[in-house]
Amino acid sequence: MNLFRVMIVGAITVLGLASCGANRSMGVEYVPSVASRSQVLPTDLPPMKAFASSGTDGPSRPNSEIAGDFLDLAFQLESGRTLPVLSRFEGPITLALRGDVPGSMQADLDRLVQRLKGEAGIDIRVGTDGGPASITVEVIKKRDLQRLVPHAACFVAPGVSSWTEYKRTRHSNRTDWTRLTRREQMAVFLPGDVSPQEMRDCLHEEIAQALGPVNDLYRLPDSVFNDDNFHTVLTGFDMLVLRAFYAPELASGMTRAQVAARLPGLLARLNPAGGRGTLNGAAPTPVAWKTAIETALSGAGAATDRREAATQAVLLARRQGWHDTRLAFSLFALGRLNLGVNSDIALAAFREAEQIYGARQATHLQAAHMGVQLAAHALSLGNAETAIAIADGHMRAVTQAENAALLATLLMIKAEGLDHLGRDAEAQLVRLDSLGWARYGFGSDAEVGARLAEIAAIAPGLRS
Repeated sequence: MNLFRVMIVGAITVLGLASCGANRSMGVEYVPSVASRSQVLPTDLPPMKAFASSGTDGPSRPNSEIAGDFLDLAFQLESGRTLPVLSRFEGPITLALRGDVPGSMQADLDRLVQRLKGEAGIDIRVGTDGGPASITVEVIKKRDLQRLVPHAACFVAPGVSSWTEYKRTRHSNRTDWTRLTRREQMAVFLPGDVSPQEMRDCLHEEIAQALGPVNDLYRLPDSVFNDDNFHTVLTGFDMLVLRAFYAPELASGMTRAQVAARLPGLLARLNPAGGRGTLNGAAPTPVAWKTAIETALSGAGAATDRREAATQAVLLARRQGWHDTRLAFSLFALGRLNLGVNSDIALAAFREAEQIYGARQATHLQAAHMGVQLAAHALSLGNAETAIAIADGHMRAVTQAENAALLATLLMIKAEGLDHLGRDAEAQLVRLDSLGWARYGFGSDAEVGARLAEIAAIAPGLRS
C-alpha cells in the first residue's frame, strides 16, 4: 500500500514554486496577481512524451546487506506484524486489467511485464481471454478507493480478484497476509482518474508487492519498497529481490531461518558483483522515528504539530548516528514544512539533504528532489545561471528514474532561466520539451498550464 505517494508528488507539484525574492521566504505557495509574469499555455500542446525502454543499474551494495533487506522485506508487514513463511506464486502467472483502462496504462503495463520477464526472470504474461488471472488490476475512481482506504493512493490485497469481492471480504481471514502460505490470487486497486505517471507508479509498486515483498523499509536507498516514495519505478535492487523471490532455491512455505540459510549462495549466484558475505542484519528503524516522520507528512493536524514532528525526526536521526536516507528524508520533511514559515531552516534542511543524497550514486534521484527546491529558490532571486546549472545537474538521474513530473519541472525552471539570460529561442525549445513530459507527469492540460504559470510566477521581474 502506498500511503505517501500523494504527499511526495505534492511536494513536486507544489514545490516551493513561489514568489520568494530577496526579502521573501523560500517556497511560499504563490497566488499570481494581475501584475505577475505568466506563460501562456500553447493552443496546440506537443504530444505526451513517454520513456523508451531503459535498463536499470544493478545494486551497488554488498550481498550481505541485501540479504538482510530481503528477509525484512519478505517476512514483515508495514504494520510491524511478522509473516511466518515465505509466500509466492508457484508456476506461470497471469495478469489481467479490468475497468476503464486508459491507453497509457496499457502501454506502461506491457513495459513492466517485459521488464519482469527479462530482469526478474518471472514467468508472467498479460491474459487476453478474459478469464481468471493470478493478479487482477482493477481501475476504479479515486474517490471510491479513498472512501474505503482514505490515505492510500493504491494498494494490493490477497485472496480476491475484484473490488466488489474485496469490499465484501476485507475484514475476513481471506485477506489476511499473515495466513498466506502460497499466493493464488491477488488484486491491485488503483485510480484511473489521476495522471499517467501516478497510474504507472501504482502499477510498479503494487504489482511488485503482489508478486513479492509486502513491506517497506525507510533505510533502503535504491528501492520502491521505501515509504519515502522517491523511487517509483522498479530499480535494479527491486528486480534482484524479485528474481531471488522466484529462484528455484526458494519455495512457498519456507521459514525465515530456512530462507536465510539459502540466501548467501543464492545472491552470490544472481549478483556475483555483490560477493557472498555473511548475512548482515540491519538494526530496525525505531518506532519513535517512524511515528515522527509519518506525523510530519500525514497532511493532517496542525501545521505547528507537523513541523515539531519533523524537527523531532531530525533530532532522532542524529541521535541514532545516521547519515543515510533516513536523516536526509527527515531534513526533506523539515524543509517542506518550513516553506513560507522560516526560509533559513528550509534552505539549510534542503541543502544538507542534497549533500547526503548526492554523496551516493544510488540516491542521486533523491538529491534531485532537493535540487528542484534549490533551483526554484535561485530563480526567484534572479540567479538564472545557478538555477540552470542546478537543473542541468539533476536531469540525468531524473530521466533514468523516469520521473516525468520532476523532469518537466526542472525543464520549466531552466526555460525561465534562459529567458532571463535573453536566450529566447533556446528557452522556447526547452519549454516545449517540458510540456510533453508535463502531460505525462501532471495529466490534464489544466494541471500542465497551472504548473507553467507557477514556474513563471516565481521569477518576478526577471524580464518584462
